Amino acid sequence: MELFSYSNLVHAIAGGSGSAVAMSALYPLDTVRTRLQLEEGRTSKNTFIQMAEIYKHEGIGGLYRGLLPVIESLYCSNFVYFYTFHGLRRVANEDKAAVKDLLLAMLAGSVNVMMTNPLWVVNTRLKMQGAKVTTASTSTSSTSSQASPSHRHYKGMLDGLLKVRREEGITGLWSGAASSLVLTINPAIQFMVYEAMKRQAQRVSGGKQMSSLAVFGVGATAKALATILTYPIQLVQAKQRHGHNYEGLPQKAGLISIMFYIIRRHGFWGLFKGLEAKLLQTVLTAALMFVCYEKIAAVVFAVLVGRKKDMMVKH
Repeated sequence: MELFSYSNLVHAIAGGSGSAVAMSALYPLDTVRTRLQLEEGRTSKNTFIQMAEIYKHEGIGGLYRGLLPVIESLYCSNFVYFYTFHGLRRVANEDKAAVKDLLLAMLAGSVNVMMTNPLWVVNTRLKMQGAKVTTASTSTSSTSSQASPSHRHYKGMLDGLLKVRREEGITGLWSGAASSLVLTINPAIQFMVYEAMKRQAQRVSGGKQMSSLAVFGVGATAKALATILTYPIQLVQAKQRHGHNYEGLPQKAGLISIMFYIIRRHGFWGLFKGLEAKLLQTVLTAALMFVCYEKIAAVVFAVLVGRKKDMMVKH
């Protein structure tokens, strides 16, 4: 059955490895993005000023806090996504139709969410653990934060999974899962914009193939647009996983409830806090990830083809 094949495994390993390399290289950008999303008292400034502030107060360790659990979660997440997508594509989309690719990508994203969400819940909390958190000056923040699950101490990924399961129940491990399922639309938007821009560029150039630089530019633009359109959901997702400190709002509040609370307290633009850092991180990481993914997959497949030829010669 094509759903389970060695080829799918190669794509999964390459995808997981590529994402791990890209995130490791650009991790400080993700640290800034997380701090801006989760620290109510931290004001949005230039991303690199934020990075310098964290380095000044917490050293290089502050910029790389929680790297290992993030890499673990990211590798598992992309492994599941790439394996599922390529497996489904072989079974249900042999003609490689764009609409089918779109639907299969969303389905693969949904499978990924349900399988790996507990890892992201714990790693979000581990990432903020020990950080010198900037809190809001209002009394409501300080009084309600004591009940927040983000203030509990976890020794590592496994310890975090066990404690969340014990203290918050099975639903605690899937905090933010609904937001994550909605966010499967992110790669769908990216895919549609990318294909539309590529077709337009080829029409303008008279059908000529785009250069690598043009492909990078189109891909970056598509990813940036998808990120901007879905960013408020990503912000709420981070707060659901980490545990918010909003007085009068239950810890397991839904997507819409948290979104309206943020608008009431910070205005509409409060939904886009940390967007600059997120754009830098997600566009650069996605570009680097795909470069690594293509290289790793090409090398592995070349090795496999070489082995097959050697076996044929021997026989």
